[in-house]
Amino acid sequence: MCQHQPPCPTADSADREAALLAASHPEQGWSLLCNGVLLFEDTGELLPDGRIIAPHRPLGTDRVMTAA
Repeated sequence: MCQHQPPCPTADSADREAALLAASHPEQGWSLLCNGVLLFEDTGELLPDGRIIAPHRPLGTDRVMTAA
């Protein structure tokens, strides 16, 4: 699928999110990467073979503030 030189990481690579954007729809919350991965704004992913990668954004709970 990828025509870039050097080629983008494959959908099976650990660094698959480094592939270039093929289509971006931020108003709908998703982007299609060059390697066929659908990347969702919550950091979840749908791989071309149908596997699902659960959202994996950093929690950052050490920065949560509460009102006094």
